[in-house]
Amino acid sequence: MRVLIPGIGGVLGQRVARRLLEQGHEVIGIDRRPWHDAPPGIELHNVDIRKRAAEDVFRKRRPQAVIHMATVTHLVEKTAERYKINLGGTRAVFEHCRDWGVEHAIFVGRHTYYGAAADSPLYHKEEDPPMAVTTFPELSDLVAADLYACTALWRLPNLCTTVLRMAYTLGPTGHGTLATFLRGRHVPMVLGFDPLFHFMHEEDVTTAICLALEKRVQGVYNVAGPQPVPLSVVVRGTGRSPIPLPEIAFRAALGRFGLPRLPPGALAHIKYPVVVDSEAFRAATGFVHQVDEVRAMQEFRDAFPVRG
Repeated sequence: MRVLIPGIGGVLGQRVARRLLEQGHEVIGIDRRPWHDAPPGIELHNVDIRKRAAEDVFRKRRPQAVIHMATVTHLVEKTAERYKINLGGTRAVFEHCRDWGVEHAIFVGRHTYYGAAADSPLYHKEEDPPMAVTTFPELSDLVAADLYACTALWRLPNLCTTVLRMAYTLGPTGHGTLATFLRGRHVPMVLGFDPLFHFMHEEDVTTAICLALEKRVQGVYNVAGPQPVPLSVVVRGTGRSPIPLPEIAFRAALGRFGLPRLPPGALAHIKYPVVVDSEAFRAATGFVHQVDEVRAMQEFRDAFPVRG
């Protein structure tokens, strides 16, 4: 199958591309970022997904499937630029899929779509509303991109559309929001709160995305691996030290004293859990995670040891 991956230059994009190449697929990538050590056999186009040059790739190469991974998740990015990339890029991808005969489009989203709040259900199902818009405004562009991808399910009946809401990633590459939060020696927590965190190993994320392509599932699916664990367990399991702080002190300390820099909306995600029910995806694809939570934490700890 000829598969196009917008966002191939990212850590997960590269992993998915390598796996698909090993499986015998023809892999084409679009990304503004270079991939200098890409394996032979992967065709790369160093262009912006929102530009005409990206549409030319669709027109000339006519991919049968598209795995859209060209979204920005770094919370320190300027909001306006994130909106242009995440929503504008997603819109461009689905328009090109419609115009150039793509058969299957996969949008790789995030489970943080659901948001974190004191009155949220413990396990979110796919039909739950996107409370992140109100609880974490900085995520509104990712929520908008997810919702736009979902509209393709009824707007583009000839296109098989898959929307994946992936749990946090944790593993030896240090990729992702959770890994960035855990990077320092000390990890702040809000005093009196110890929310459950759902994460999965990078290899299992890759497997899940490739299974969605192989099984050609249509619809919206939560994707998670092992059981969720309390934040304090994640912190200690990765070799870090938790620092419980009163909420006022927590807000004042972020970005100082070696602590991670987070936007104001992220506070809710340090207080309350975002956990998803992924049974529908497992039933549709047969997905079974291979790396448990302990090994995922150990591999991150070994790759990013705390020194001194």
